[in-house]
Amino acid sequence: MIVVMRSLRRQGAFCRSCGLAVFREMQASTMLAGWWGPLSVIITPITLLLNLGARSTLLRLPEPTTWGGRPPLDPGKPIMKRPAGIIALVPLVLLGLAVIALPLLMIIGFTMGDGSTKPLTVGSCARNDGSWSDQDLKTVPCGSSDAQYQVSDPGTGECEQGDYIADLKYSKDGTTSLCLHPLDG
Repeated sequence: MIVVMRSLRRQGAFCRSCGLAVFREMQASTMLAGWWGPLSVIITPITLLLNLGARSTLLRLPEPTTWGGRPPLDPGKPIMKRPAGIIALVPLVLLGLAVIALPLLMIIGFTMGDGSTKPLTVGSCARNDGSWSDQDLKTVPCGSSDAQYQVSDPGTGECEQGDYIADLKYSKDGTTSLCLHPLDG
C-alpha cells in the first residue's frame, strides 16, 4: 500500500441498516489503511469527506423491512468508537495541525519582518549582541538593564574618547557615523 494505491467502491441495493454497515466498515478501513502512501496522505482526507455524502444518502433511506430472504446487517458501532477510528485520530490530528501551522507560520514570517537592521536615533539607547567586528545593535529603553550604550552624534568631529563607533548600516541614511557612549552600570 506504500507504492500502490487502490480505491474500492461498493454498489448495490441497500436498505438503511445494510448500507450503514457497509459504509462504516469501508470508512473505518480507509481511516486505518488509507494513509500509507505519499499520495494517499492527500487523497485520504478528501475520500473521507466525500464518503460523508454517501452516508447522508444512506441516512435518508427508510428503515429496513424483514420480509426479505435474510435479515438486515447490523451497522455496528459508530466509526469513532471502533479501534480504526481511534487509531485514525493520529494522522487526522497531524494533518489538522499541518493545515493550521502552515498558514500560521507564514503569517508569523510576514509580521516578523525581513531581519534587516533597524536604524539607531540620537539620544536612544542600544545594546550589542554581537562582537565589535560584527555588530548586532538593538534599540532598548534607556532605563532598561539591557541598555549598554547611548547613541550620540559626533557632529563634524570625532566620537569622544572611550566611545565606540556604530557601523554605518545603523544610521538612517547609511552614511552618517554614530557614536556609542558606554553607560555606567
